[in-house]
Amino acid sequence: MLENLFKLKENGTDVKTEVVAGFTTFMTMAYIIIVNPNILSAAGMPFNGVFIATIAGIILGTLAMAFLTNYPFALASGMGLNAFFAFYVCGALGVSWQIALGLIFIEGILFIILSILPVREMIVNSIPMGLKSGISAGIGLFIAFIGLQGAGIIISDEATLIALTPNLLSGAALVAVIGLVITGILMARGVKGSIFIGIILTTVIAWILTARGLIEGVVDIGAAGIFELPSVSDWAEIFGQLDIAGAFNISFIGILLTFLFVDMFDTAGTLIGVSQQAGYLDDEGNLPKASKALLADAIGTTGGALFGTSTVTTYVESASGVADGGRTGLTGVVVSILFFLSLFFLPLVKMIPGAATAPALIIVGTMMISNITKIDWDDFTEVLPAFMTMIIMPLAYSISDGIAFGFITYPLIKLFTGKGKEVHWLVYVLGIVFLAYFIWL
Repeated sequence: MLENLFKLKENGTDVKTEVVAGFTTFMTMAYIIIVNPNILSAAGMPFNGVFIATIAGIILGTLAMAFLTNYPFALASGMGLNAFFAFYVCGALGVSWQIALGLIFIEGILFIILSILPVREMIVNSIPMGLKSGISAGIGLFIAFIGLQGAGIIISDEATLIALTPNLLSGAALVAVIGLVITGILMARGVKGSIFIGIILTTVIAWILTARGLIEGVVDIGAAGIFELPSVSDWAEIFGQLDIAGAFNISFIGILLTFLFVDMFDTAGTLIGVSQQAGYLDDEGNLPKASKALLADAIGTTGGALFGTSTVTTYVESASGVADGGRTGLTGVVVSILFFLSLFFLPLVKMIPGAATAPALIIVGTMMISNITKIDWDDFTEVLPAFMTMIIMPLAYSISDGIAFGFITYPLIKLFTGKGKEVHWLVYVLGIVFLAYFIWL
């Protein structure tokens, strides 16, 4: 049944590989079911209710992606967009979370329409191959930076903005370094499921070091129990409570466009980056079934708003499952099952420290940076836009900002070097749109 449904042999994989890849993706993105409720709580939403809504959005979006496209991509509430929702829209502007959810619902409906037309697919496939390679490599740098930062290896610094921690051999940083070495060795030896095995071994080591008093603040060994029933009554407070009528207000058009704009290019960047890593792009650099992938993303966003969570988008952590061999929608099904089970095993999920999953992000970043070899380094009109794309992503902490710089510099440098005819007309349009976005922002 699984072979017929997911074409495992055709995609060079098997059930075991897909299951391991699903576990790996789940491990690297499990943090969202804790982080997202914490962020949306600032908008006045109940933590336990958002916890359930977050998981419901993950399951809907990921299963839609699995069955519509047969791609191993997982979806969840987007980081950055949830902070924009809670701290700016609901916080600084004072918009109610009900209206904010209504705006996201409208955004999702618009995306469904654009995906069916298919305008979004045209946008994704119009991106030049050089920029696609830059996007993929940039995402690699970005998620590696997230891993280094999450592990406490890279910290903030008043003088230089960021710096290497002086406590590299203690606490979370030590655990992450150990995990990085273990996972690196497993990868180098060609062990299947290296990233997943690395996360498990690193978690065990973190617990042993904590139990012996050698490190502190990495895991809570005093946590009681592993089973906890979800609070459905809390979910009832936010499920279906979006205010669509209130969202139809001309004063909210700027907020709606921001949600729409950032989500569109975050999703496009992630799909391109992870698809290139998985080998899905065709000879012309286009993504087969792009419209279906974008439709799945739109379904996740629309359903997520109904469930009570911020914009659901394709997750860059999907690259960790791809790195562990995931090639079909079965990976997404496994991810969905694990997130469903996490509804009842929240204490167990909390046992996996961020320091144990950080090495996985760094390893995946290492693998994705290899896509820079696909850039034509003899053509500076290709090199500069690709470089701007990849360097801005980690430094601006935004996939969409990196894409914006690429789209602005690419047509300009081509146009003024006599190569303007090489550029797709839509790239010119998007370059102008991105420039207008920065001016308006």
